[in-house]
This record gives sequence, C-alpha cells and structure tokens, in this order.
Amino acid sequence: MTPSATSPSLPAHAENGTPSPAFDPALAGELEHLVTEDDEPLDCIFTEKQQRLLTESLYSGWPGPGEGRRFLAMSNVGLFPAPKEPPLVPDAMLSFDVSAADDLHAKAGRSYFLWLVKKPPEVVIEIVSDRRGGEDGLKKLDYAGIGVRYYAILDPDELLGAGLLRTFRLRDKGGYEPVAPGGWADLGLGLTLWEGTYEGHHDTWLRWCDVDGQVIPTGAERAERLAAQLRALGINPEA
Repeated sequence: MTPSATSPSLPAHAENGTPSPAFDPALAGELEHLVTEDDEPLDCIFTEKQQRLLTESLYSGWPGPGEGRRFLAMSNVGLFPAPKEPPLVPDAMLSFDVSAADDLHAKAGRSYFLWLVKKPPEVVIEIVSDRRGGEDGLKKLDYAGIGVRYYAILDPDELLGAGLLRTFRLRDKGGYEPVAPGGWADLGLGLTLWEGTYEGHHDTWLRWCDVDGQVIPTGAERAERLAAQLRALGINPEA
C-alpha cells in the first residue's frame, strides 16, 4: 500500500527486523474524534532540554536496535491506548521496529496510536515536575497495563522522596518490578545519570547508555570527538 494524505500508515510490529503488513487504512476513520494536540504545554526549561537530550542523542549517536531495524524516539507526544481512551503523554518514549508515518500532518501520523502501531513502546520515561503528576501511581499502572517493558521516573528535585532516578521492568505476570538502570541486555540500551554541561547548562542529566554503561553521544559530542581525533593526527578540522 502506498501511503497518501488520505490513507496514512504507521509501520506495524516487526519480528526480527522484518516489517509486518501496515495497518488497515479503514481504521483511520476511528481517529477523527480524537484530540491529538491541546496547545496548552506548560513545563520548565530543564524538562524541555531533558526531553530533547533523550531524543536527539538516539538519532545522532545510536546505531539502533539491530541491523535493518528502525526505531522511533519521541517526547511529549500522545500515546493513545485505545480509540475511546484518553492519551498518556510521556515525557519521552522509545519504540523499536516502527518509524514515523510518511505524512506527519495526517491524523494517523500525529500521535502513537497503539491499535494502529500494534505494539507498545519498549521504554517510557516520565519527569516529575510536581507531586500531582501520578508518575508513581496511575501512570505507572497504565504503562504496565499496555505492556511497556521498561518504565523510568526521573525526579530532578526529588519531590516524591524516593530518589532521583528509578527504573522498572515489566514482570511476566504483569506489574513492574524495580531494576537497575545501566544497560539492559534485552534492549542493548539503558539509562544513566550524567553530570555535565548540555546546551550551556551544567546539571545532572538523564542519558541513554549502551550495555557497557557508555553514554550515547549527542550530535555535538560526536563532532567534538571527531575534531579531537583529527587534531591528534595533526589535522586542523576547521581548516
């Protein structure tokens, strides 16, 4: 099927890197009543930068979950569990073997519709900004209910009193169990706290890391490393 403005498609679940057929375009009609944007964002500058750090670094410095396999990293985008249920809006999420629709303006390309994509994200991250967000309560139950494999809560100001970073893995019988961040072997990826400067601001940031605990670099960090290697060879990268 060739995607068009009237029949957009999102890739469905893929096993071992082989895409399965795209969803039935007839289902797109179920989306028309859904509100995918409310134009009422209100968050702090730290959270905005943290969200961007988590998505940009994957596209700039990570080769992906495997040869030929795609991934989709997003921040502050609606995750709709079912046609008649309100969306969850993770601060960041990562899903393997899917990619964005060709037409990002069409309804089916504007959010992550679980019944169209046919698989939950592998990782969801929530950033605590106040005590009313439900990150350790209802949201945690909701993400477990739809099958998100890993769930992370970053609490920069420790408002919940349970630590700066907590990570959880979905149990076979449902619900989450605490798990160390680091590198998760089944994903080839993990999370770590990193103290350093990002976009001119020194802080403790949440970063992706590989299974050996090495931080996934941003585009700027990759460029800096390449420049350092060239200088070590006696080459001026700015020449």
